[in-house]
Amino acid sequence: MAKKIGQQTIVLDKQPIILSGAGIVGKKEGDGPLARFFDNIIDDEYAGEKTFEAAESRILRDAYIKALEKSGKSASDISIILSGDLLNQCTAASYAFRDVDTPYLGLFGACSTMSESLAIASMLIDGGSVEYAVCAASSHFCSAERQFRFPLEYGTQRTPTSQWTVTGAGAIILGKDGQGPKITCVTPGKIMDEGIMDSNNMGAAMAPAACDTIMNHLQDTGRTIDDIDMILTGDLGKFGSEMLKDLMLRNNIDLKNKHKDCGTMIYDLETQDVDCGGSGCGCSAVVFSTYILDMFMQGTIKRLLFIATGALLSPTRIQQGETIPGIAHAVLIEA
Repeated sequence: MAKKIGQQTIVLDKQPIILSGAGIVGKKEGDGPLARFFDNIIDDEYAGEKTFEAAESRILRDAYIKALEKSGKSASDISIILSGDLLNQCTAASYAFRDVDTPYLGLFGACSTMSESLAIASMLIDGGSVEYAVCAASSHFCSAERQFRFPLEYGTQRTPTSQWTVTGAGAIILGKDGQGPKITCVTPGKIMDEGIMDSNNMGAAMAPAACDTIMNHLQDTGRTIDDIDMILTGDLGKFGSEMLKDLMLRNNIDLKNKHKDCGTMIYDLETQDVDCGGSGCGCSAVVFSTYILDMFMQGTIKRLLFIATGALLSPTRIQQGETIPGIAHAVLIEA
């Protein structure tokens, strides 16, 4: 059975296995450095649908179907789907899976949703309640801009610390048995709020949460940075990643060259005009479900600490003068 160690970490006895992953992205992401790892690249932001919101549901459903195909499992084998997105009421996910005859849990962790889904599914499998689960998340540049910022038609100028919401969806099939890397422990994060009020600087809002979760994971497990091949954050972007390194150094921990960020990996920051990089639930979901899983298959990495990060902001609360809380959940994945 799973057991808690330290303040926040839960060690999994049955160690659920990642059977497969799939990622579908938009054209801008397909023009980036990870293009060859994605399962499909859509040229049309509408993905053949009538609205951006419907398009997001479409690519999320397609990512789920592709991951299922690659796992060798059928839809009837899946015990539960855990998924979420950035839209109000998580409608991208609920509409994506409304015709799937499988129990569904909708999650909202902002951009931390992918690691949140993996953490919850892992504990369900370890506890014997679930045999196979789908963990998925999505985002869409156009639907997110419309909800959180301004209509695209405004053509508003972006700030240097802003990030580009990834159009993409990633899905993982997690199971009690099979072949693949294992999730050995999870460290759910705490909400951290350092008083950031700039909704165009989400990296600064999320970095303290990432630091806190990493610190607690290392303390709980007794490991050091040298014991981990890669520390992968969700979408801190360039500014947030630099802030994380500084925060860790203040705690006498040097991340060295172990830290990578999905938001700085998915785009070419020099040529693609994305300011500080990528963001959105789909950012870490597609990078982890494709490129990172390929690294495990190739034997490039054997122990990964995956920490998707989320800015729990609300446009309404921001307009009311509120600050932006951050969250970061960690899962340790081992070959």
